[in-house]
Amino acid sequence: MVDSRCTHTGINEQLFKDKRIKTKLVDIFFKVFNVYGTKNGKVTKIAPLEVKINGHKEQINTAVMDLNETDMFLEYD
Repeated sequence: MVDSRCTHTGINEQLFKDKRIKTKLVDIFFKVFNVYGTKNGKVTKIAPLEVKINGHKEQINTAVMDLNETDMFLEYD
């Protein structure tokens, strides 16, 4: 596993559009920064998703953002 320093689980906005996943607006937006500290927009929408990994199932809120060619970043805590 690689530490991407990701503090929120993020899903690419284009993936939400392609799969027609419902999103909702956040009350207060937050800025997104790349690992090197450069600005990469802001999060204004979230979507609840069910994630299943190795038999573990969890409901998480994902931040909808521009991830270029990447579909998802999982937060690490």
